[in-house]
Amino acid sequence: MTSRPVAVLSVAALTAAFGLAFAQTPAPAPAATAPAAVATGELPIPTAPAPAVSKAWVVMDYATGQVLAGDNIDTQLEPASITKVMTSYVIAAEIAKGKVKATDPVMMTEHAWKTGGAGTDGSYSGFEVNKTAPLEQMETGMVVQSGNDAAIALAEHVAGSEEAFAQLMNSYAAKIGMKNSHFVDPTGLSAQGHLSTAHDLALLGRALIHDYPQAYALNKIKEFTVGPITQPNRNLLLWRDASVDGIKTGHTSNAGYCLMASAQRGDQRLIAVVLGDTSEKQRADDVQALLNWGFRFYETHKLYDANAQVSVQKVWKGASPQVRLGVAEPLLITVPRGRFESLKSSMEVPQNLIAPIAKGQKVGTIKLSLDGKQIAEAPLVAIDAVEQGGFFRRLWDSLVMWWKSR
Repeated sequence: MTSRPVAVLSVAALTAAFGLAFAQTPAPAPAATAPAAVATGELPIPTAPAPAVSKAWVVMDYATGQVLAGDNIDTQLEPASITKVMTSYVIAAEIAKGKVKATDPVMMTEHAWKTGGAGTDGSYSGFEVNKTAPLEQMETGMVVQSGNDAAIALAEHVAGSEEAFAQLMNSYAAKIGMKNSHFVDPTGLSAQGHLSTAHDLALLGRALIHDYPQAYALNKIKEFTVGPITQPNRNLLLWRDASVDGIKTGHTSNAGYCLMASAQRGDQRLIAVVLGDTSEKQRADDVQALLNWGFRFYETHKLYDANAQVSVQKVWKGASPQVRLGVAEPLLITVPRGRFESLKSSMEVPQNLIAPIAKGQKVGTIKLSLDGKQIAEAPLVAIDAVEQGGFFRRLWDSLVMWWKSR
């Protein structure tokens, strides 16, 4: 069947046409006070404050996954201890499946202690060797203190070895959509082939926040004590910006200083990643600037709720003469502030929809564009099932379709 594009409408016109209400309605514009010589059109968004010395960076809208700005976002680099976000994701997923429990006693093995403990160059938690601690405490040490010893002990508990755990990491990474990442260990210590990208890491942070918010919440803890040692969270933005509630730092001599942070202001959440920066302060400054820029110049709107009616289309040979179309998941869009009303919406549906049509079946596509550039699309699905009509209905519709096609 061929598709027919429906006339392009502004989002506001489409809303009126189908009786939909959007969450945000711009307030009336105030009376002009600027000199007449000032242009009244929309000003372009300033260029994002690109980190001067980092190897790669990205700022992403959480709700839509839309990349607002970035550089070298798909370049493979060492992620350092941001790797532990993947470790947290795997642990949370395995807990959700009932394979391990938060109360499990986790052994700090000699291997974990020697490879990631106090005698190594990396960060450590300080759990005693050959003794156990509850999984949730060990994970908190890994997240807050960036403990390599804790990460290794957790990997061994969940999968038996670091190597087996890395296989889980890569399997879950593939499900998340991290197309350019490969994990070799749970810590982020330099290893041949242990690579990720700024874009993939932002997708990972988004997945952890969405799928396992309880695990994500550990990332906002500012300090954690193991035995006599209290260590602070190395994410400086937790102290600088009340809207920041995670997520993870990283540093090795090869990777440089890395930071992924997420912040929520009002209903909007952003995620920013910087890889290969020059200092702990610089990575915090760079990510803070990216978050401020994103919140200042972009906004996210919900266009349609899941299963809300977007359109009604004619159905041939059906028990019902029409079908309601909607989106299976809430459709959100991120646009420059003040440009929501400039969005254009179009639909593509088959020229002839013929029953039977199953509930949830994809029957078309809705596309959103701004200034002639498509910025989002989503499948249109049947909200209700349409059963095949009786013999005479099918016969009559066949005759009408034949006549119309002549």
